Amino acid sequence: MDVDSEGFGDLLQQAEQLTADMDSGGELPRVERNLHQIMEAGQRLWTRTAHTARDSTDVKASILLGSKGFDIPKISQKLEGLSAAKTFEPLEPVRDTDIQGFLRNERENALLTVIEQARKNTFEEAERRHWESMENEWEREKQKILNALIGSGQDLLDFPQEQESILGESVSMQGRSAMDNVELAYARQIYVYNDHVIQGGIRPSLVDMFTEVGQKLDDENVVEIWKMVQYLTDVPIATNENVLVARCSPRMQMAFVNQAKGYLEQSYVKYITTTIYGNLQQAQLGGVPGTYHLVRSYLNVRLPSSAPGLEDGSIDGHPVWAMIYYCIRCGDLQAALQVVQAAPQSLGEFPVFLQEYIRNEDRRLSPNAETKIRLHYRRSIKNSTDPYKRAVYCLVGCCDTNDVHSEIAEKTEDYLWVKLSQIRFDIDEDEGVIQDRLTLAQLQAMLLEEYGESHFNAYQQPYLYFEVLLLTAQFEAAIDFLSRIERLRCHAVHVAIALYEMKLLGVPHSIQSQLLSKEAADPQPLRRLNFARLIMMYTRKFEATDPREALQYFYFLRDLKTAHGESMFMSCVSELVSETREFEMLLGRLERDGSRKPGAIDKFHGDTQKIIEMVAKDTESKGLFEDAIRLYDLGKNPEKVLELLNKLLSQVLSQPPSPQSAKDRIKNLALAIAERRKHLGEEGPRATASTFYLLLDLVTFFDLYHASSIDQALDIIQHLKLLPFSLEAVDQKVNAFRHYADEIRRSLPDILLATMNILHTQYKNARQSGRHSPLVGRGLGPIDDGGKESYISYLRSQAKSLITFAGMLPYRMPGDTNARLVQMEVLMN
Repeated sequence: MDVDSEGFGDLLQQAEQLTADMDSGGELPRVERNLHQIMEAGQRLWTRTAHTARDSTDVKASILLGSKGFDIPKISQKLEGLSAAKTFEPLEPVRDTDIQGFLRNERENALLTVIEQARKNTFEEAERRHWESMENEWEREKQKILNALIGSGQDLLDFPQEQESILGESVSMQGRSAMDNVELAYARQIYVYNDHVIQGGIRPSLVDMFTEVGQKLDDENVVEIWKMVQYLTDVPIATNENVLVARCSPRMQMAFVNQAKGYLEQSYVKYITTTIYGNLQQAQLGGVPGTYHLVRSYLNVRLPSSAPGLEDGSIDGHPVWAMIYYCIRCGDLQAALQVVQAAPQSLGEFPVFLQEYIRNEDRRLSPNAETKIRLHYRRSIKNSTDPYKRAVYCLVGCCDTNDVHSEIAEKTEDYLWVKLSQIRFDIDEDEGVIQDRLTLAQLQAMLLEEYGESHFNAYQQPYLYFEVLLLTAQFEAAIDFLSRIERLRCHAVHVAIALYEMKLLGVPHSIQSQLLSKEAADPQPLRRLNFARLIMMYTRKFEATDPREALQYFYFLRDLKTAHGESMFMSCVSELVSETREFEMLLGRLERDGSRKPGAIDKFHGDTQKIIEMVAKDTESKGLFEDAIRLYDLGKNPEKVLELLNKLLSQVLSQPPSPQSAKDRIKNLALAIAERRKHLGEEGPRATASTFYLLLDLVTFFDLYHASSIDQALDIIQHLKLLPFSLEAVDQKVNAFRHYADEIRRSLPDILLATMNILHTQYKNARQSGRHSPLVGRGLGPIDDGGKESYISYLRSQAKSLITFAGMLPYRMPGDTNARLVQMEVLMN
């Protein structure tokens, strides 16, 4: 504490010493003013300087604005009356008892609130429409990009294919088809099928029609594709709206498995027959028909006479179990029973098991018999050296589903047949049996997800991998894979069309999904195929050169909906029309008598007008107003035709005429529509029509004005009675202005400037030339000077009328318009 006191004491002593030094110094005078006096002196100096600068600035501003015709005192009063208050406060101080002043302020504040709210709403609406337009355009571009990306999202993109397609598009010529002979052959069948659908008769089988195409192509692999599809579609048709749920029902799964086995069995019979006829001498077929003798002859070629490890003797020189296995492999269970009954040695209880297996339509044993055969298999058969015996027990008793039987199932088809034969669909078994059971879903997941494309070397053997997926009822994955191979894409698309028409194809709820997708609620491991995207991806190749064929394919999308709830068919038609611009071919043409010549779309849709209207709306939303006008005209919507024409005409109204310009195109279109309306006596909406014809007259006025035909132009604008040419008519024209459409109001500044220019030109001509005034003949001017002065006065009064009219309009015109009008009026005075 003492230290602090000493410190403050020293500080005080030093301060007093400084004051004493200042008092004793004689070099500088001591300031005798306090802070308030200093502030007042500074304020006086600042005011003196500011006034000088402000006066100089005001003089310069007055000289500049006065030369341009501005009233400086009036502008100053207006500027002083402006308020920069951002909140709504009383514009003038109001006493508590001044009711009139309070109400006046409340009224003004209410008006300001409305104006502010309207301004805010306008900006919000403009921003909303801007983003909506951006989002719509991005959705369209995104759809094109996604359609171009052929892969499902799980594999690398095939860039060389895309380069090839780009090159093909660049060299394709209009009128030359981009479709090859295979695609054209399929398209002809699509055309015939759609004809039957539209006529409402019995629909032919698309699978059979496409099979005919495959048979004509002289490609065995394509023939086999359609033969597989024929087998797999010969099942009970799903009635459930959810295709995938219906396909997972035990009834349909059993049908798919039986049909897949049937295809593999008949293919194997064909393979055995081919092998035998290729080795007739060794096969020793003989003349007795039947699977038994066919298998015996095949084994003469296939198996050596003495194969080691085979059990239970032989029949006709061949192992018993080999004969039984191959008879079952060929799908002939009666031939297998014939072998069992003719076996030289006892086969235990197996004959009983086989007979029960044959009698059961589902090809399964009773739970009691199945338990017995599995127990017997685990005790003795599993360790047998005879692969055929093990395989037969596994087939009949569904034993050891993990055994791949590689000794006898050498090909993928054999492996697939064995696994399909072991599938069970019952769910009421004990837990121990369930653990050793193979379901179709397990087999599907193993082939698609565990093994996948790399295991089967899919891109080198595309037909084999397609077969594996299709025969296990994984239609969507099979089509997706085949569609990624350029040369096989058209087959994949038509397989998808056939399955979709038979309600066997699972499609996603959103058309924005990937080509192959799965949803959380779907049964595993099934996928969904974006059918709409597949069709659009396929037609993109030829829609520019063959729009009619593209239309046939789009018809299959009629039951699908876009993200906005619209028909996918109509959306694709709209996009096709916009891309190809083949309005007349696709939508028809409007004849001179007002009737519409049918287009390609009339075949597909009873309500063609609705499609035309949708295409027109879509085109309008993209900003293609000229095309939208033609489409609305085709759809007989005169109100929209005139509304859009008015909008376009008002935009190009004041432009000088030029061949092939936007104004020239729009004017010709408007004149053609106006002539037809006049010829047919069409009236349409009165207000819109009157605006339309007024704009056409104004187009003529501006064309004459730009062509320097000022007398004719002035005559037209006077006959239109849009502007006042005398002070007496100003009030009437101002009141009439409120009733004009926005297109006329927006064009008024250009009309006023053009008319004032005409008056100014006539004024200059009258001053410079010595010719008589046109008013003399009407008795409006004196004869001594040819009526020149009275004519000039007449022009001045007209110009003054226009200036007065422009000033009284309740419409904010561009700032330079008023300045130019005043300038020309000043020059005339």
